[in-house]
Amino acid sequence: MKKLSILLLLSLTLFSCKKAEEEVWVDEIEPVKPIVDFGINFADYNVDQDTVQYYDNLTRILTRQNLSSKKVNQIIEKVKDSLNLKLIKRHKAFTFFRSKDRFNKVQLFVFQPDQLNYVLVDLRDSIVVYKRTRPLTFKVRTIAGTLSSSLSETLKKENIDISLKKRLIKVYAWSIDFFKSKKGDKFAVSFTERYINDTIYDGIDSLRCAFFEYKGKKIYAFPFIQDSIKGKTDYYDEQGNALRNFFLKAPLKVVNITSKYTLKRFHPVQQIWKPHFGTDYAAPTGTPIMTTATGVVEMAGYTAGNGNFVKVKHDKTYSTQYLHMSKILVKRGQSVKQGDVIGKVGSTGLASGPHVCYRFWKNGKEVDALKLKLPNSEPMDALNKPRYIKYITPLKRELDSVAAVKFNEPLPAKIQKPAQKPAQKPAQPSGKPQPKAKTVAKPKTKKK
Repeated sequence: MKKLSILLLLSLTLFSCKKAEEEVWVDEIEPVKPIVDFGINFADYNVDQDTVQYYDNLTRILTRQNLSSKKVNQIIEKVKDSLNLKLIKRHKAFTFFRSKDRFNKVQLFVFQPDQLNYVLVDLRDSIVVYKRTRPLTFKVRTIAGTLSSSLSETLKKENIDISLKKRLIKVYAWSIDFFKSKKGDKFAVSFTERYINDTIYDGIDSLRCAFFEYKGKKIYAFPFIQDSIKGKTDYYDEQGNALRNFFLKAPLKVVNITSKYTLKRFHPVQQIWKPHFGTDYAAPTGTPIMTTATGVVEMAGYTAGNGNFVKVKHDKTYSTQYLHMSKILVKRGQSVKQGDVIGKVGSTGLASGPHVCYRFWKNGKEVDALKLKLPNSEPMDALNKPRYIKYITPLKRELDSVAAVKFNEPLPAKIQKPAQKPAQKPAQPSGKPQPKAKTVAKPKTKKK
């Protein structure tokens, strides 16, 4: 029996030693990162979160923190110049930081009128108020895709803030009718997103560049500032053509205004006083009449008053009309581009001599075209062209490369830069640079 016990003990010892020699892998536990916000380490205080309730005001909120009436009045008097009390609305956040001793006394508190801005009130010595902004970081995002249904639904599937849709529609307002876009049309877009404290998403910051397929053609859009003093950003395609069409100042190359828009004018033919809802440009019979903006011919025909006339619809807001033509050169439903000749000057209808009556419609109402502030975009200055091409070259390559990978297409060839030197310093991109973030995997600890 004794021998059996000794053998059993030796077996257990050998088994234990063998097991001890086996390698055991243990995942290293990542330490919990301390919460730091508003420049304050939350671990140093007892933190109390409060939210503005219905009928709350600053007095009630501070009283809930067991501050004396005297202290509350002192705080309100001190913050009134830095904190707009009207911003203290329902669901806005207050954060109170209390000492960790037995007194649990309020040391600081923060009010957040929005995600980005905050007011810090320091009560540790005298009452000091600071207006501050949380740190922002900007991250570049470039995606490519195809239209699945509407632009809204497509961006939603890509988890993109819907505000980007509004920016794209505004940029392409004069180039693309998104209601007529086809399912399957390709697009690529690059934009910057804002993050507060590097983690809290704060929306789209800027549109860097984009392209959309429309009627079988890629329409690029690049933001560019031609005049740094004016600081006006316009969008241009890859060749430097203005993306947003602008209205010509007149439908004739030679301008000779004989009558302006007025609510009371003596009509030279009818011999009565009546409103004149247009601008008359006199010119010899047969002078070409141009459409002042790209659009579709909505009406083309003859009436007793207008004579031969053409009406062009430009978008949901604007239409233009051209009266008293000697000859109409377009048909209803025809697409026309800015500067296309649509007719010839004449004196048909109620006209005392050869001229074109140019009428402008906004939201279905006739308005004075000479006084209306119209969407406008300056053409690319030839001196700015080399600077523009240099600026957009890497942006275009980035768009095309992302699209090529997405659609399994050949990567784009390197774009040739212009030989001549830039006239000015290169324009800065509309978004802020993004530092490249590196993700490093934590090694596992080897124990024996």
